[in-house]
Amino acid sequence: MKFAITVLIYALLFAAPTVSAFAQEKPQPAKAPEAAAKTTTVEPTVDQILDKYVQSLGGRQALEKITSRVTKGTFEVSTMGLKGEIEIYAKAPNKSLRIQNLSGVGQILDGYDGKIGWSQNPMTGLREKSGEELAAIARASDIHASLKTRELYSKLESKGKEKVGNRETYVILATPATGAPVKMYFDTQTGLIARTDTDLDTPQGQFHVETTVEDYREVDGVKIAFTMRQESSMGSAVIKLTEVKHNVAIDDAKFNKPSGQ
Repeated sequence: MKFAITVLIYALLFAAPTVSAFAQEKPQPAKAPEAAAKTTTVEPTVDQILDKYVQSLGGRQALEKITSRVTKGTFEVSTMGLKGEIEIYAKAPNKSLRIQNLSGVGQILDGYDGKIGWSQNPMTGLREKSGEELAAIARASDIHASLKTRELYSKLESKGKEKVGNRETYVILATPATGAPVKMYFDTQTGLIARTDTDLDTPQGQFHVETTVEDYREVDGVKIAFTMRQESSMGSAVIKLTEVKHNVAIDDAKFNKPSGQ
């Protein structure tokens, strides 16, 4: 049970928003009062929503300057009384390592070296990922995922508006070539992601996870979400970042699958 929860914690970090101006819409010609009164509000297209999202994060140029990221924080699974610390290492183009130190459980590692996805924990030992689980970590490990939504998902559909708390959002359903669709909620005002919903494939089965994203802060010209709240059938978790550093030198070997024991 504990392992299932740790699989879910922070699973969407790299796909989650990372960056403050938002895209400006093209100016429209002034309309006569009578005409304006009859005009029906037209919702933005998928492309317009995604373009605004990139601008809201800081813009393509600022995002492309980020070649690595080291993130530290804490997390709590209140429904199980579990607390711990987390470190995330990411390196362009698509390497990642997550280290979770969970009180009462031990250290849990989750990595992707650009080809091989793997995990290691005290309960199940070392194993390689495959299928949908491998495809998911490959997408999540792309440090420039926010710029590549159209590439990472084979189908993108606009699903209208929905409320996330007191925030109005535009909803996009993103379906990858392999794996479950991701429902993305973009704040209509800021352009930033407010929440993502998806089904995660794990050794314990598939779990539905809703991740609400809050507390965006600017770091080196890009917006990073410092608080993530996850709800699933397994419980609730809160992740709070305490430190984010960009363009840190990271040896490629750090992401390699450990030798079998």
